Amino acid sequence: MSYPIIARDFRNHTLENTHQGVICIVNEDKETIYEKGDMEKSFFYRSAMKPLQAIPVFMSNVIEKYHLTAEETALFMASQRGEKYHEETLISLREKLDVDEKDLVCASSYPLNEKPKLEYVRANKSKRRLLHNCAGKHLGFLGYTKGKGLGIAGYEQLDHPLQQEIVHYLSEMSEVPVVEIVSGTDGCGVPVHAVPMKNMALSYLKFAVPELINDEKLRNAVVHIGEVMNAHPNIIASHDFVCSVLLKDSNIIAKGGAQGVYCLALRKEKISIALKVLSGTELIWPLLIAEILKKIDYRNEETISNLLQLRSENIVNDDGKMVGETKVYL
Repeated sequence: MSYPIIARDFRNHTLENTHQGVICIVNEDKETIYEKGDMEKSFFYRSAMKPLQAIPVFMSNVIEKYHLTAEETALFMASQRGEKYHEETLISLREKLDVDEKDLVCASSYPLNEKPKLEYVRANKSKRRLLHNCAGKHLGFLGYTKGKGLGIAGYEQLDHPLQQEIVHYLSEMSEVPVVEIVSGTDGCGVPVHAVPMKNMALSYLKFAVPELINDEKLRNAVVHIGEVMNAHPNIIASHDFVCSVLLKDSNIIAKGGAQGVYCLALRKEKISIALKVLSGTELIWPLLIAEILKKIDYRNEETISNLLQLRSENIVNDDGKMVGETKVYL
């Protein structure tokens, strides 16, 4: 299938990049109110799955048992970027859970953000697993398996009880039968799953409209996850990143994933948006999401403005001079 063009980059009025994609918006009645591209093709959530992967932890007693703060708990859904406030919170979380850093299956990493990475390198500090972009999620997994007496070994395997529980809740949230969920391995070493774009949007719709969830315990966990993400937006990504900008708006629950996937849902409007930029780029996310919010007449102009501060339609060179533009096609 030929996918529709959702954006083009022009440098000096000359086409430089073309971005194809898929976009789906659903309402509280689970109706598709806007679509672009193939709604039946399955795409991997990548890190946009983290709020869903956190559900078993939030349905357990891990948070209460280990006296975790909301900031520490936010790491379970985070794609943290190694700022000092991330590192300090990760260390505190690991110590409270009393798990060994070597048991995390994610690779050893430097901080992702440039400033803390340079500080690490200049101080001759080694890479560490605790600084991996997904370390918070892995600590949540280890805390859960430890608390349940499931055993840490193999927690990254699809047949592990924790991973099977995640698949179960993903099925509940996305309304895709377990046997139809496509599974793979994420960059951090644990299972990641793919569903059609409409179902991806449905899974996030329930974070904004939790009354669609019949199971009270599951509903309470989903509400709690959203509250924690909104309360600590910089933990979820870091300052001046799309997720954090959107989560500062208490009306929005949002999380991005690698290779161009982004999901967000609006509580007052009771709608959910899922998108995939097929080029895999994240560079056009702020502009693309801002244009989508404009299209639906989103009233919080500050949120749209903050997105455009991250990336407007203008393409600039290293010296800040405008050298081109990005055009979005919705």
